[in-house]
Amino acid sequence: MNPSPDPPATAPDGPAPAAPGAPGAPAAEAAALHFLELLAADAPAEAYQERTPAGAGAARARALALRVRAELEGRRRREAELTALFETARDISGLRDLDSVLRAIVQRARSLLGTEVAYMTLTDPERGDTYMRVTEGSVSARFQQLRLGMGEGLGGLVAQTARPYVTADYMADERFRHTRSIDGGVREEGLVAILGVPLLLGREVIGVLYAADRRSRVFDREQISLLASFAAHAAIAIDTARLLEETRAALAELESANGIIRDRSRVIERAAGIHDRLTAIVLHGGGVADVTSAVSEILGGKVEFIEESASPRPGRGGGPAGRAVLDDGIWTAAVTAGGETLGALLLHGRPDLDPVDCRTLERAAMVTSLLLLARRTAGEAEQRVRGELLDDLLDTPDRDPRLLRERAARLRAELDLPHLVLAARAEHDDAAGGPAGSEGGGRRRLWSAASHLAVTRHGLATSRDGRTVLLLPAVPGQTASRLAAQVAAQLGAAVGLPVTVGAAEPVAAPLDEPAQVAAAWTEARRCLDTLRLLGRTGQGAAARDLGFLGLLLSDSRDIDGFVRRTIGPLLDYDARRGTELAATLEAYFASGMSAARAKDALHIHVNTVTQRLDRIARLLGTDWQSPDRVLEIQLALRLHHLSHPAGP
Repeated sequence: MNPSPDPPATAPDGPAPAAPGAPGAPAAEAAALHFLELLAADAPAEAYQERTPAGAGAARARALALRVRAELEGRRRREAELTALFETARDISGLRDLDSVLRAIVQRARSLLGTEVAYMTLTDPERGDTYMRVTEGSVSARFQQLRLGMGEGLGGLVAQTARPYVTADYMADERFRHTRSIDGGVREEGLVAILGVPLLLGREVIGVLYAADRRSRVFDREQISLLASFAAHAAIAIDTARLLEETRAALAELESANGIIRDRSRVIERAAGIHDRLTAIVLHGGGVADVTSAVSEILGGKVEFIEESASPRPGRGGGPAGRAVLDDGIWTAAVTAGGETLGALLLHGRPDLDPVDCRTLERAAMVTSLLLLARRTAGEAEQRVRGELLDDLLDTPDRDPRLLRERAARLRAELDLPHLVLAARAEHDDAAGGPAGSEGGGRRRLWSAASHLAVTRHGLATSRDGRTVLLLPAVPGQTASRLAAQVAAQLGAAVGLPVTVGAAEPVAAPLDEPAQVAAAWTEARRCLDTLRLLGRTGQGAAARDLGFLGLLLSDSRDIDGFVRRTIGPLLDYDARRGTELAATLEAYFASGMSAARAKDALHIHVNTVTQRLDRIARLLGTDWQSPDRVLEIQLALRLHHLSHPAGP
């Protein structure tokens, strides 16, 4: 079990700011200017409570300023963490002494997470337990001499299961096997919150890296992933340092093998140089393509990155814990971050690799995971901002359009142009025997795919009431029905589940009339629910595609549009030719769909009725007498009759 808290929910919006020219507007503007000055000065949070102008507008401005300040602080913190991680990778790669490497790892782990204490235990294969190797910030000699058996305490459980574990209050946590010696050492050191991640080398757990505080603290998911990624790098650095120590010992013991040792040293230096080159790519803002290009040049083969969802073979993801494996002449190294498989690096054209080249591929996979983790963090932040803007359009239509327009411009969303609102839902098939919780997993995958779609199309996405909401630009010539079908197919392919999508008619300019966005969301949601009730899951449609049901769902009640879609060719034919096909059809339905009785009501020959019915079939389609079509045609005839009454 590896719990990590969800990110804090966004604080609810305060009262809407005063409109320009309204009472209190000057005070609100003064408050806004005051808080902008505090933001520009990077003032502490306490400063926002001092000499604050009175009024609802001031309170709203203060709340917004504090939220912006918190977001900026969070981004600065994440940037500092990633920068520290990259600097650590660069510094450790230059160390050659094992003790220096271990101490640098522990010191940087403490710095990365900002904890009071950090320490490392290493595995003792002979005794089958782990022992305290390096500590930073510790004051207890008893704690510094602890040994943890496999499965004992938090660290023993990490070493036994090779998985990260975290606790906000170790002494009160009953998940771990408490022993007198371990609890005594922890109590004497005064530790409360502890996070431990494994140091993995292949399948082997060589130790555990810890970060701890002497107060209760919740380590969030990003911090756990950060320390786990650092531990993966640290394990390689430890292994490299051990290899260097073995080389030095061999030089002292085997004077006669100077030539071999020199060759081995050159190989190791080559590995260190390769590692430095990969680290430089990260430090200079390179991407995954830069990594694959550099490794292709180094290894003399073709290296490509594939995402987990795009893997050509089920289960292909490299060896365990990032080890490279050979499969059908292709070397594969898994790209993982915090225990999650993100994809793999594939090396073609090199069936034989020496250990250094193999390690190069593995290190490249680790560097790739760091780049993907940074890209994901930035992407998630942008998705949250896009979702908040769409939430404001749906929930607070009276918000200041100028502020909404500024936020939309930063996201490159042109909300002054026509947009379409779509409601989407991933369908979970219980009969397929899916794993427990796969419905929630489907929703998360749908949200991720919809957010990506919104970014690529310069739209917005959010989630509410178990459905995903999309606001996408309207493409000229593309109807709501066609866009809904296209989005259903695209999201279904990305999620791996049927995705049902309902669409509303276009909103002319969301920023000019935000209330229309909320109304369109209601219509799209009703269309989605109706599609599911009709058994049309996995499809996309608009209200107009649902016949008279669409007429009921739509708030616009486009009666003329429904009539034209249903019997328009018939009415046009009568208007051009002066015929009475519509009247014949009404009489036909009124007489129980009997041509013989209809001819009496119309005072014409039965053959004439039959000829007119044939003409109607050619105009409306051969299925016009099916039950569903008959119901819609009768309703359309009645609505046309009521909206166009005959003259006196």
